[in-house]
Formats: sequence, structure tokens, C-alpha cells
Amino acid sequence: MRRVGVYGVLRDADKVLVVRDGTDGEFPGVWRLPGGAVEHAEHPERAVVRTVAEQTGLTVTAGRLRTVIADATERPEGVALHTDRLMFDLTVGDDATGGGAPGGSADQVRWLTLEELSRLTLAPFTAEVLGQPVTPLPSGTYRPPEPPPSAHPDRRLRFGAYGLVTDPAGRILLTQIADGYPGAGLWHLPGGGTDHGEQPTTGLLRELVEEGGQVGRVVELLGVDNLHNPAALGPEGRPLDWHGVRVIYRVLVDVPTDAVVTESAGGSTARAGWFTRAQADDLPLSDIAASVIGQSGR
Repeated sequence: MRRVGVYGVLRDADKVLVVRDGTDGEFPGVWRLPGGAVEHAEHPERAVVRTVAEQTGLTVTAGRLRTVIADATERPEGVALHTDRLMFDLTVGDDATGGGAPGGSADQVRWLTLEELSRLTLAPFTAEVLGQPVTPLPSGTYRPPEPPPSAHPDRRLRFGAYGLVTDPAGRILLTQIADGYPGAGLWHLPGGGTDHGEQPTTGLLRELVEEGGQVGRVVELLGVDNLHNPAALGPEGRPLDWHGVRVIYRVLVDVPTDAVVTESAGGSTARAGWFTRAQADDLPLSDIAASVIGQSGR
């Protein structure tokens, strides 16, 4: 099982807004950042606004994506669950500390200082984001969510990590989508879907080796892109209702080499190449590549 969760960091002076999960929550009795699961086709930024409102009663605005964390657990029936958790900075009105009522899966909402948080049991991802010690939860504390009922057997969720990959000369590494895959022939950002239990940055650097033969280092998280294609035709041979959540990083290759596809035959990448910005502008680009390259040139 795979799922994507979105959470918000709201601050007021030295306080942070946290919620405590009730008996129906993912972490019953445990404090965490407000937020929840992304619905099918929903943009993560809209999802964090929705879920925070449901749990706190507050109307918020999503700001920058500050970090992405993945974790893997096992449900009681033995099904492994991988969750990619996106953390957004949020802003709210001036009366934020005076408002907020628990709802949804939350049974308490509080503004607390980091010192106060240090005395509470925190969900591991919340502790990591807030710079608190990360300690395992007591046995039986975590309650993995039930898999949502699928409205259609061909509905799919794909979480991926992609990179705006450059070298010291400013060239951009791009990969061409192979025949038989959505967007075939377009030049795309290096990257792809992460494996079960894999952190986004680890998956991106793995894909960079497989798709371009390069060793890079992640230097910045740029943001998140949302893709919904209700009839994507790929190697499965029939249209699938795909929802793709794609986080984008800036990656630097300090010692570039000739770009070469190293992944095994049958992959989604036909070839790779280094291009100047002017050369990239003349290529047929995927939507995400055109958007990210255009924004980086401003």
C-alpha cells in the first residue's frame, strides 16, 4: 500500500500548532502536526488546507514545501504501508491563537512551545520536523489507516521525486521518455517513482544514476507538482486513472560525465543528454520540465 499525507507547520511567536489524534486517528493519543491523507487527484496544497481546516477549524494558506519524509509500517494483516509525508509552511489570520476547535480525527488542538512539546509523546515525523528527539512509539500506539475503498479498479497513485539537475557550467540534464510510455519522445526531468520504504532524495539520486549515469547531490527542495491523467495509456495496455504527486529538487552534479542510460532494458527512459538552457528551450519538453526550467530562468 502507498499513501501520501500532507501536514502543516503553523507558528505564532514561539508556539507551534499541534493536534492530538483521537481513537479513530492514525496515532491515537499522540500529538502531531495537523494534516492528513491526499485524496485521489487532489493537489497536495489543497489537501493540506482542507485537512487542517477539518482538524482545527482554521482557514489557512499553504506556503513553501519545507521537507518530505517517507516511512514504512506494517498493518496487522501483514500488508506493508508506505507513507510519503509532505510538510508545508502555513499561514493563518491574526486571531489564530484564539481560534481552532478539534474535528475530524483530532480530539485536541493546542498552540505549544517547543519546551512544552518536549514533554509530550510526538509522532516520529512531527518530532523530526520540529527538531525534537525522535523516539519509537510504544507498542500498539500506531493505528495504520484502513485502505480507502477504490472507486475504480484501474485507479493508481504514484509518488515520484524529480530533479532540476545541473553541472558547474550551468548545463541541464534531461531524459527522453521511451516509446510505450505517456509522453513518449518528450524530454523530461530525471527522476521517477520511489521504491517502497525509500526516501525521496535517495530515490532521486538512484534514478539519476540509472537514467543519466551521473552522481549528484541534492541541494534544495523546490516544490511539488500534481498530475492527474484519468486515461493514461502506458505499458499496461489499457487506460489507467493515474494520480501523480511529484516533488522536485535542485541537484548538482559536480563532476559531470557523458550522459548514458544505465537502467536495465525496458525502462521508461530512451536516452539522456546535457543541454544548455538555450538548447533546452528548443526541445519538446514535458509539462513539468518546461515549468521547472522556465521558473529557474527567471
